[in-house]
Amino acid sequence: MDVSLLRSVGEKRVKEFHKLGITSAEDLIRYYPRAYLDLTERASLATAYNNDMVLVKCEVTRIFPVNFGHPLKVVRANCMQDGYPFSVVWFNQPYVAKSLKLGEYLFYGRVSNKYGMPTITNPSFEPLDKNYRLKGIVPVYPLKGKVGQAVVRKAILEALNKVRIDSVIPQELIRKYELPSLARAYYDVHAPTDMARVGEASERLALEEYFVLISAFKLIKGGKEDARAHTYNVTAKDVREFSTRFGFEFTDGQKRAVNEIFENLQSPTRMNRLLQGDVGSGKTAVALCGLYMAVKSGHRAAYLSPTEVLASQNYAIIQRYFPEYKVAYLAGGTPAKEKREIKKQIKNGEIDIVCGTHAIIQDDVEIPDLSFIVCDEQHRFGVAQRNALAEKGAGTDTLVMSATPIPRTLSLIFYGDLDITTIKDKPKERKEVSTGVITEEKYEDMYAYVRKEVERGKQAYFVCAKIEDDEEGTIMSVNELYETLKGKMPTVRFGLLHGKMKDKEKSEIMQAFKNREYDCLVSTTVIEVGVDVPNATIMIIYNAERFGLSQLHQLRGRVGRGDEKSYCFLLMGSESETAVERLLTLKRSTDGFEIAEKDLEMRGGGDFFGTRQSGKMLSEIKNLRYPTSVIFTAKKIADEALEGRFDTEEIKKAAMEKYNNLKDVVMN
Repeated sequence: MDVSLLRSVGEKRVKEFHKLGITSAEDLIRYYPRAYLDLTERASLATAYNNDMVLVKCEVTRIFPVNFGHPLKVVRANCMQDGYPFSVVWFNQPYVAKSLKLGEYLFYGRVSNKYGMPTITNPSFEPLDKNYRLKGIVPVYPLKGKVGQAVVRKAILEALNKVRIDSVIPQELIRKYELPSLARAYYDVHAPTDMARVGEASERLALEEYFVLISAFKLIKGGKEDARAHTYNVTAKDVREFSTRFGFEFTDGQKRAVNEIFENLQSPTRMNRLLQGDVGSGKTAVALCGLYMAVKSGHRAAYLSPTEVLASQNYAIIQRYFPEYKVAYLAGGTPAKEKREIKKQIKNGEIDIVCGTHAIIQDDVEIPDLSFIVCDEQHRFGVAQRNALAEKGAGTDTLVMSATPIPRTLSLIFYGDLDITTIKDKPKERKEVSTGVITEEKYEDMYAYVRKEVERGKQAYFVCAKIEDDEEGTIMSVNELYETLKGKMPTVRFGLLHGKMKDKEKSEIMQAFKNREYDCLVSTTVIEVGVDVPNATIMIIYNAERFGLSQLHQLRGRVGRGDEKSYCFLLMGSESETAVERLLTLKRSTDGFEIAEKDLEMRGGGDFFGTRQSGKMLSEIKNLRYPTSVIFTAKKIADEALEGRFDTEEIKKAAMEKYNNLKDVVMN
């Protein structure tokens, strides 16, 4: 059902809903809340932490005149809660002064303990004796554009009453595993009566999604263990000699990974292997050894990267280590005339190694005798994109790589069609990055340190959370941070980078930073995977508690890539016990796999497997909160459903629809 047919949407709002990726009523019910306002519990300000969202019952004791002289037109009031004084302040809302009176109220807003007396900033409010809005569980959706929360809530409730909701899990298995109603779960996620129902419903919705996804993996894997199509006449001695080109001794983990690839290529079945390793573990060197085994044997190879920034870096590396072979670079930003010529050379067999972005997946790129492919940063691609490149050759051997450590048990599920190699050790020359947790009162000291390091010729990253909708106004956007830092450090040259820029512009900015045309780069997480900048020795992450630990670890890995000691500063926007515990985990450990296990334990599957961890495959359920046991239950049910006792046509239809949707993904 088209979203325009809903009365609460209509033709006027259709474009705004399209901006949210919503084109149908079915999309609407799968547009899950990013958070909930729990207005069933009233808080005590005396025990609230800085940045906590609270609902408080209190008495307004004094209202100050609107300060029109202040650029933000400040409205301020003094309040009392059980003898505990605090203030309330609104910025750019002068009309509040007309509706606010002395007496008892409910306030809902964010606590700030910056200035001695606790303050609630820009709260919603209503008189205690007229309490009709600030109660119950209220869903909060991720928004952008002009559409508001109330409109989305109303549209979703209408869609829930018009969409037929059926599970693809066989009814016999639903009864056997006592699964709750899928339709009820949708209602409880969008219109819960209590938070316990939200948790139960999230688990049921996640289980359905994982069931379909794992079924798709199992169906895709069906014919993947084909017989070997390519013969590799390269010796172990050849590979050892090639490895000397790097100028350093491989770690035990790298040697083991190269040996496993070598053995794969000599086996009777084709290779389909995941190489995962921590930041700086030397995966690229291992991958290049694989490329060498192919081209030394007279075959052709391809190296796929998720962004032009990373692809151009890999192209330069491959050229350096393969001087006797012809290497081509193909990306979306390659000029049309040059692109046509490169494709012609590839088709004619003049190119030994093709390196580039998703441009090399396009139908008109023909690579004769393609025997070996490398897919870098696997979590940025869908399964189908990986397979699209593999299908350009017959029986192509595939190596996919990820610098995002995933607990091994979950790797076996989500990369079930792959053999797994893990590199846990790091090159001896790789320096550890010192990590510090910085509270707000220490910010100025940190800025002074950055100025000093810039004067020494060093560079720094400033990273902030990518927030599309921040109604409380507590998170500084990347543009605001950029302007603020320029004001604080006028002698420092700042560059700005974010995901809404075109690929060409992003590449130019990253290259300029690498060339030291900027001293500091202010960015969103798009630099999580980017070019190596050995001269960058400082990583500063704002509101670090809003990131996953694994993502913070990835960001930290952007520094410490040169000879000098490097530092990562985690800036806290919240000082709650949970936030402190999570950030101290990162401070204490530099082991990405240990951090990933802790991340999974503390946040659960909903946060851990978002779009960052698994391409776009799980983007629909990234806001749901559920334990990882849901994933294992889904696998168990999928194994049973596909064993042959059930009519699996509906499962296959849903699974392959999921698979085909992955083909339409546009890379970040």
